[in-house]
Amino acid sequence: MKQFVIAGTLVGALALGGPALAQQSTPQTPAPAKPAAGQTADKPAAKPKRQSSGDNSAAAHTAPKEQPARAEEPTAPGAMALGTVRLPKGVKADGKELPAGSYQVRLTADEAKPDAKGSTEKLERWVEFVKGGKVAGREVVSIVPAAEAKLVQKDTPPPSGGSKVETLKGGDYVRVWINKGGNYYLVHLPNG
Repeated sequence: MKQFVIAGTLVGALALGGPALAQQSTPQTPAPAKPAAGQTADKPAAKPKRQSSGDNSAAAHTAPKEQPARAEEPTAPGAMALGTVRLPKGVKADGKELPAGSYQVRLTADEAKPDAKGSTEKLERWVEFVKGGKVAGREVVSIVPAAEAKLVQKDTPPPSGGSKVETLKGGDYVRVWINKGGNYYLVHLPNG
Protein backbone atom coordinates (compact mmCIF):
# COMPACT_ATOMS: atom_id res chain seq x y z
CA MET A 1 0.00 0.00 0.00
CA LYS A 2 2.77 2.46 0.90
CA GLN A 3 4.66 1.75 -2.31
CA PHE A 4 1.60 2.67 -4.37
CA VAL A 5 1.13 5.94 -2.46
CA ILE A 6 4.79 6.91 -2.89
CA ALA A 7 4.72 6.11 -6.61
CA GLY A 8 1.41 8.00 -6.97
CA THR A 9 2.89 11.03 -5.21
CA LEU A 10 5.87 11.08 -7.57
CA VAL A 11 3.63 10.82 -10.66
CA GLY A 12 1.36 13.56 -9.26
CA ALA A 13 4.33 15.86 -8.61
CA LEU A 14 5.59 15.38 -12.15
CA ALA A 15 2.12 16.10 -13.55
CA LEU A 16 1.75 19.28 -11.48
CA GLY A 17 5.25 20.56 -12.17
CA GLY A 18 4.99 19.81 -15.85
CA PRO A 19 8.00 19.61 -18.15
CA ALA A 20 9.98 22.19 -16.14
CA LEU A 21 10.08 19.87 -13.12
CA ALA A 22 10.94 16.87 -15.29
CA GLN A 23 13.86 18.78 -16.81
CA GLN A 24 15.15 19.76 -13.37
CA SER A 25 15.08 16.19 -12.11
CA THR A 26 17.03 14.68 -15.02
CA PRO A 27 20.73 14.51 -14.34
CA GLN A 28 22.98 16.53 -16.58
CA THR A 29 26.33 15.15 -17.72
CA PRO A 30 29.14 17.68 -17.42
CA ALA A 31 30.77 18.94 -20.56
CA PRO A 32 34.25 17.51 -21.18
CA ALA A 33 37.06 19.73 -19.92
CA LYS A 34 39.25 21.54 -22.42
CA PRO A 35 42.83 20.33 -22.45
CA ALA A 36 45.36 22.55 -20.69
CA ALA A 37 48.16 24.19 -22.64
CA GLY A 38 50.62 21.56 -23.85
CA GLN A 39 48.13 18.67 -23.28
CA THR A 40 46.32 16.61 -25.84
CA ALA A 41 42.62 15.78 -25.57
CA ASP A 42 43.23 12.03 -25.09
CA LYS A 43 45.65 12.42 -22.14
CA PRO A 44 44.33 13.88 -18.87
CA ALA A 45 46.25 16.57 -17.04
CA ALA A 46 48.53 15.30 -14.27
CA LYS A 47 47.22 15.70 -10.73
CA PRO A 48 49.13 18.23 -8.70
CA LYS A 49 51.40 16.54 -6.15
CA ARG A 50 50.69 17.07 -2.50
CA GLN A 51 53.55 18.77 -0.83
CA SER A 52 54.64 17.42 2.49
CA SER A 53 55.44 20.08 5.01
CA GLY A 54 57.17 17.58 7.27
CA ASP A 55 54.89 18.72 10.07
CA ASN A 56 54.14 15.89 12.48
CA SER A 57 52.41 18.07 15.05
CA ALA A 58 49.12 17.10 16.63
CA ALA A 59 47.30 19.66 14.49
CA ALA A 60 48.41 17.85 11.32
CA HIS A 61 46.94 14.51 12.53
CA THR A 62 43.52 13.59 13.75
CA ALA A 63 43.27 12.83 17.43
CA PRO A 64 42.90 9.12 18.30
CA LYS A 65 39.47 8.00 19.43
CA GLU A 66 39.07 7.73 23.15
CA GLN A 67 38.78 4.10 24.20
CA PRO A 68 35.97 3.05 26.54
CA ALA A 69 36.87 2.39 30.13
CA ARG A 70 37.67 -1.25 30.85
CA ALA A 71 36.13 -3.08 33.74
CA GLU A 72 38.47 -4.35 36.39
CA GLU A 73 39.33 -8.05 36.25
CA PRO A 74 36.54 -9.72 38.22
CA THR A 75 37.39 -11.75 41.26
CA ALA A 76 35.46 -14.80 42.37
CA PRO A 77 35.02 -15.86 45.96
CA GLY A 78 36.67 -18.99 47.31
CA ALA A 79 34.93 -22.26 48.12
CA MET A 80 31.83 -21.76 50.26
CA ALA A 81 28.29 -22.94 50.95
CA LEU A 82 25.77 -21.07 48.78
CA GLY A 83 22.57 -22.30 50.42
CA THR A 84 19.87 -24.93 50.14
CA VAL A 85 17.66 -25.41 47.07
CA ARG A 86 14.72 -27.69 46.39
CA LEU A 87 14.56 -29.26 42.93
CA PRO A 88 10.89 -29.99 42.09
CA LYS A 89 11.76 -32.66 39.50
CA GLY A 90 14.67 -34.85 38.48
CA VAL A 91 17.40 -33.21 36.37
CA LYS A 92 20.86 -34.05 35.10
CA ALA A 93 24.03 -32.64 36.65
CA ASP A 94 27.26 -33.22 34.73
CA GLY A 95 25.45 -35.83 32.64
CA LYS A 96 24.28 -37.86 35.66
CA GLU A 97 20.79 -38.17 37.15
CA LEU A 98 20.01 -35.85 40.06
CA PRO A 99 16.63 -36.80 41.59
CA ALA A 100 14.08 -34.28 42.88
CA GLY A 101 14.63 -33.14 46.46
CA SER A 102 16.45 -30.63 48.66
CA TYR A 103 20.19 -30.13 48.28
CA GLN A 104 22.91 -28.10 49.95
CA VAL A 105 24.78 -26.23 47.17
CA ARG A 106 28.52 -25.67 47.65
CA LEU A 107 30.80 -23.57 45.45
CA THR A 108 34.15 -25.29 44.84
CA ALA A 109 37.51 -23.69 44.02
CA ASP A 110 37.69 -25.74 40.78
CA GLU A 111 37.53 -23.60 37.63
CA ALA A 112 35.40 -25.06 34.85
CA LYS A 113 37.79 -23.99 32.04
CA PRO A 114 35.02 -23.12 29.54
CA ASP A 115 35.54 -23.14 25.80
CA ALA A 116 33.24 -20.16 25.27
CA LYS A 117 35.02 -17.10 23.89
CA GLY A 118 34.66 -14.01 26.02
CA SER A 119 33.92 -15.86 29.25
CA THR A 120 36.16 -15.49 32.26
CA GLU A 121 37.46 -18.77 33.64
CA LYS A 122 37.53 -17.43 37.19
CA LEU A 123 33.77 -16.89 36.98
CA GLU A 124 32.96 -20.35 35.61
CA ARG A 125 33.32 -22.79 38.49
CA TRP A 126 31.89 -26.06 39.74
CA VAL A 127 29.17 -26.37 42.37
CA GLU A 128 28.31 -29.53 44.25
CA PHE A 129 24.79 -30.66 45.15
CA VAL A 130 25.11 -32.33 48.55
CA LYS A 131 22.46 -34.57 50.15
CA GLY A 132 22.97 -36.45 53.41
CA GLY A 133 26.61 -35.34 53.60
CA LYS A 134 27.45 -36.92 50.21
CA VAL A 135 27.94 -35.21 46.85
CA ALA A 136 24.97 -36.29 44.73
CA GLY A 137 26.04 -34.32 41.65
CA ARG A 138 28.05 -31.39 40.37
CA GLU A 139 27.59 -28.85 37.61
CA VAL A 140 29.16 -25.68 36.20
CA VAL A 141 27.99 -22.42 37.74
CA SER A 142 28.28 -18.97 36.13
CA ILE A 143 29.12 -16.28 38.66
CA VAL A 144 27.80 -12.79 37.89
CA PRO A 145 29.61 -10.23 40.09
CA ALA A 146 27.51 -7.62 41.88
CA ALA A 147 29.01 -4.83 39.71
CA GLU A 148 27.71 -6.53 36.54
CA ALA A 149 24.42 -7.86 37.90
CA LYS A 150 22.33 -4.93 36.61
CA LEU A 151 23.74 -5.42 33.09
CA VAL A 152 22.50 -9.00 32.72
CA GLN A 153 19.46 -9.12 34.98
CA LYS A 154 16.09 -9.30 33.20
CA ASP A 155 13.94 -11.39 35.55
CA THR A 156 13.25 -10.59 39.18
CA PRO A 157 16.25 -11.91 41.12
CA PRO A 158 15.97 -13.95 44.29
CA PRO A 159 16.22 -11.94 47.52
CA SER A 160 19.63 -11.43 49.09
CA GLY A 161 20.73 -14.73 50.63
CA GLY A 162 17.93 -16.56 48.81
CA SER A 163 17.50 -18.78 45.78
CA LYS A 164 15.09 -19.33 42.92
CA VAL A 165 14.53 -22.57 40.98
CA GLU A 166 12.54 -22.29 37.75
CA THR A 167 11.92 -24.18 34.54
CA LEU A 168 13.02 -22.09 31.58
CA LYS A 169 10.98 -21.38 28.46
CA GLY A 170 10.71 -24.50 26.34
CA GLY A 171 10.98 -26.75 29.41
CA ASP A 172 14.40 -28.19 28.52
CA TYR A 173 16.33 -26.66 31.43
CA VAL A 174 15.90 -25.86 35.10
CA ARG A 175 17.76 -22.76 36.28
CA VAL A 176 19.02 -22.56 39.85
CA TRP A 177 19.65 -18.90 40.69
CA ILE A 178 21.30 -18.06 44.01
CA ASN A 179 21.93 -14.55 45.37
CA LYS A 180 24.78 -14.64 47.87
CA GLY A 181 26.79 -11.61 48.98
CA GLY A 182 25.43 -9.52 46.07
CA ASN A 183 26.79 -11.98 43.47
CA TYR A 184 24.48 -14.13 41.37
CA TYR A 185 25.22 -17.83 40.89
CA LEU A 186 23.46 -19.39 37.89
CA VAL A 187 23.32 -23.14 37.30
CA HIS A 188 21.48 -24.55 34.26
CA LEU A 189 20.47 -28.19 34.60
CA PRO A 190 18.96 -30.19 31.71
CA ASN A 191 15.72 -32.01 32.54
CA GLY A 192 16.34 -35.64 33.40
